[in-house]
Amino acid sequence: MPNAILELNRIIYQQINPEATTTLIFIGGIHGNEPAGILGLHRVIETIRNRDLTLHGNFYALAGNLNAIQKNIRYESTDLNRLWTHENIQKITTQATFNSQEEKELAELHQCINDILNTHSGPFIFIDLHTTSADTIPFVTISDSLKNRDFVSNFQLPIILGIEEYLEGPLLTYINEFGHVALGFEAGQHEEMQAIENCETFIWQTLVAAKVISKKTIEQLDVRLETFQTLDSNSNFYQISHRYQLEKEENFIMKPGFVNFDTIQKSEVLATSNSEAVKASVGGKIFMPLYQKQGDDGFFIITKISMFWLKLSSSIRKLRLHHVLRILPGVRKDKLNSNALFVNPKIAAFLTTKIFHLFGYRKKVLKANQWYFIKRD
Repeated sequence: MPNAILELNRIIYQQINPEATTTLIFIGGIHGNEPAGILGLHRVIETIRNRDLTLHGNFYALAGNLNAIQKNIRYESTDLNRLWTHENIQKITTQATFNSQEEKELAELHQCINDILNTHSGPFIFIDLHTTSADTIPFVTISDSLKNRDFVSNFQLPIILGIEEYLEGPLLTYINEFGHVALGFEAGQHEEMQAIENCETFIWQTLVAAKVISKKTIEQLDVRLETFQTLDSNSNFYQISHRYQLEKEENFIMKPGFVNFDTIQKSEVLATSNSEAVKASVGGKIFMPLYQKQGDDGFFIITKISMFWLKLSSSIRKLRLHHVLRILPGVRKDKLNSNALFVNPKIAAFLTTKIFHLFGYRKKVLKANQWYFIKRD
């Protein structure tokens, strides 16, 4: 795989159809050491141009961290995919000068996305293309909204729900708060050529799923549209059961040889921290083990979500039963945000995070010793 992509603009390509409303926005390289998304987009764009294809929708391909992409590094000083909080965006987009290269990248990418949202009526579908430091089969990450669930049902891939609860400031979490479909696609290991091919395949599959191009049209092209290698024949949903977050100056070394989705046992040694063994707190599957120098997360552990739980949560949300939570002791509505709740963990100890997930809420940071939940749907 090429080490650097030198000639690149923020908008890599766009095709606008005045009669269309559906708008797809693909973003590659928000981490600069993950070029597969950019290269996969280039392959699709080349086919669109060479075959003079007219899409039944609006198509945008955007570059994320331009500076980091050109230097083949994850980021210069700050992870661009950890800056997308409302507080940061308000500060960065109104200040006269930038404190880092990533702040400049955020301001430009934010303006570009806003311009797209203001140009079209929607619906909007955002796809963030990534790769991992560990070997992995392709998978999708989403915030657990019904819109997202419905769209990812088009793909036979493992689906990871709720990772945004463990990460501060991802781009897709910010996008989801406006009600748009937004999902992350992890194509494979950073350096593998297969990751580029997986990105290309997923982009075509997304265009078909969004009905901006027909499957029949794609079948006439010399492009990859086959099903990915997956854990099994079905697309299973998983949740994060544990996150190992790195501390500043921590000497963390992941035990070599783990592949994403490897089954692990409780108390199994997964890594060392300052020469001390790090053991699995729960059994499950290893997820995104860290095999690179930059990063804040050592690893995650995921477990499968039952189909019964998924169907139950879908029914509860469609019936809009979330108002029931507000009358329970220890729960109160945020006066500044009708879609958010403050929960006193001492009074409402009987309410687990899973219960709030069931009603469509995600947990955010602890505020004033209280849980803070925001409604996804």
